[in-house]
Amino acid sequence: MFLKRASAVVLSVLSLASVQAQDTVRYAGNTLSNVDYHHGQLSPAVGVHNIQVMRANREHPGPETAQGWTYNHAPMLAYWRDNFYLSYLSDPVGEHIPPSQTFLQTSKDGYSWSKPDVLFPPYRIPDGTRKEGNPGVAKDLDAIMHQRMGFYVSKSNRLLALGYYGIALDAKDDPNDGKGIGRVVREILPGGKLGPIYFIRYNSSWDQKKSAYPFYTKSKNKGFVQACNELLANTLMMQQWVEEADRNDPLIALKGEYKAFSHYHLPDNRIVGLWKHALTSISKDGGKTWQYSPTRAPGFVNSNAKIWGQRTSDGRYATVYNPSEFRWPLAVSTSDDGLSYKDLLLVNGEITTMRYGGNYKSYGPQYVRGILPGNGTPPGGNMWVTYSMNKEDIWVSSIPVPVTGKAATPANEVFAAMPAGEELRLWNIYSPLWAPVQVEKMADGTKALALKDWDKFDYAKAERVVPASKRLTAEFEVIPAQNDKGSLQIEFQDGKGSPALRLIFDKDGSFKNKAGYRLSGMMPYEANQLYKVRVEVDVPKRMYHVFVNEKKVTTRIFFAPVASIERIMFRTGEVRRFPDADTPTDQGYDVPLAGERDQQAAFYIKSLKTLDHPVVATSAK
Repeated sequence: MFLKRASAVVLSVLSLASVQAQDTVRYAGNTLSNVDYHHGQLSPAVGVHNIQVMRANREHPGPETAQGWTYNHAPMLAYWRDNFYLSYLSDPVGEHIPPSQTFLQTSKDGYSWSKPDVLFPPYRIPDGTRKEGNPGVAKDLDAIMHQRMGFYVSKSNRLLALGYYGIALDAKDDPNDGKGIGRVVREILPGGKLGPIYFIRYNSSWDQKKSAYPFYTKSKNKGFVQACNELLANTLMMQQWVEEADRNDPLIALKGEYKAFSHYHLPDNRIVGLWKHALTSISKDGGKTWQYSPTRAPGFVNSNAKIWGQRTSDGRYATVYNPSEFRWPLAVSTSDDGLSYKDLLLVNGEITTMRYGGNYKSYGPQYVRGILPGNGTPPGGNMWVTYSMNKEDIWVSSIPVPVTGKAATPANEVFAAMPAGEELRLWNIYSPLWAPVQVEKMADGTKALALKDWDKFDYAKAERVVPASKRLTAEFEVIPAQNDKGSLQIEFQDGKGSPALRLIFDKDGSFKNKAGYRLSGMMPYEANQLYKVRVEVDVPKRMYHVFVNEKKVTTRIFFAPVASIERIMFRTGEVRRFPDADTPTDQGYDVPLAGERDQQAAFYIKSLKTLDHPVVATSAK
């Protein structure tokens, strides 16, 4: 498997020179990701909301998870009849180790998601089954689910869900080698009910008489059969099947080791294709033929992970991918014409603790997919994508359109006075299920930005991008719900996420600042009390002053120099630096207390306002 992947990369690199002169997707920007930081030192795309939709828990399966299985990966997304639909594949511990199944979740708004339900259950392989080229023989073995396509909305507005049952006779065997069982389909009905499971395409090596499900043409539902036939006749949809299909399947237009296909249309009706490794090509005839063999998009940095591309609601284009040889960070790049990409902005720069080790589990936010053309358009114009974290938890991100990395105005949020739904429009949030970030009504009936945390291995995070400033005053009001557990860290950062100063409402009841490598107490704080904090920052002097309830509590030097302040961040935990580029690839252990909760801590931010004080130049005497 490794040699095949390496060969594909080498061939694409060798053909790069011939593609340089052709009309192709390319990255023409100057921003690159620094893998030594989880966020890559990238400026965030303003207003991105990262939402965890499924949190694995082997010890205590609950509403946030399914059966306690801890390998969860390759999510797919659609929007149909005013609902989001998300599917992902799942194994008990590690990749390609059976049993395996696919789960389905739904959401009205993209923020609150249903408990995962089984979409395609485990499939028992008949004893004695063999694969050409593998000496193994199946015995008490279940199939491995492996699919690059999850949904299809037909012209008659029927929603089909798809999966693939492959065969892996050992932990290193590939279930996507074209020698599996076949692809299955079922209809998702209005109201959430699921139709029967059918096979829609078999692998030729499979004995169809041994199938546990009938072929789709046996269905008495003529509309369902018609939708399946329509799908099978769609060249671009079929291209997604190449990896698991027979290597000579006539339904697949472009054959070869090209994985995880996504595409979008240019204004002249040409189609841009994108594959893993940031391979690309262009088709003039709807995907029937391609101008050149898919090759590395010049300038794009992307390892063995998916890349997603789409036309955005403003008529421009975006790609979302991991811009490194690792699977972090997750970033977005935009283009005016769909060919030349010019910027690189952060979507998700977090890596939570991998709580459960397993076969081929990789660190980071990865395997991103959006909503395919024809599979629905959510209201609001935002771009929605889904991905796994550490091949363990499932996330979605809402990326505002137009995509921008700059704040047009200073912060001026008094949450109690803002229209419902508009409070966090300019905020970037990272919201795990056990550390949620959301606007809530407090006991007095007023609204506040609530950061809660009962996750031993993750934190809540809310961040406001502000116009770059060398002299800045920031005022915020915060109510800690306790003073004996949890912490709230507030950082003033530059555009690359490097903090100049850090303030901490700590778990010992002390409000502190980071003074070099030590923490220095400023004052005690009480639970359920309102604290009006004002911070005056002077970048040229590397100095700041902190006032609480109009009383000055400290003056300090930055613990790290920055050129300007561009971000104000609130976080309920310590900064993370594990893993890094030298961390061993495979984690073979579970962390202690992986499924346990921490004691809940909560902090309520009622407002944030910033004011820039321009530096006045003085003439030399």
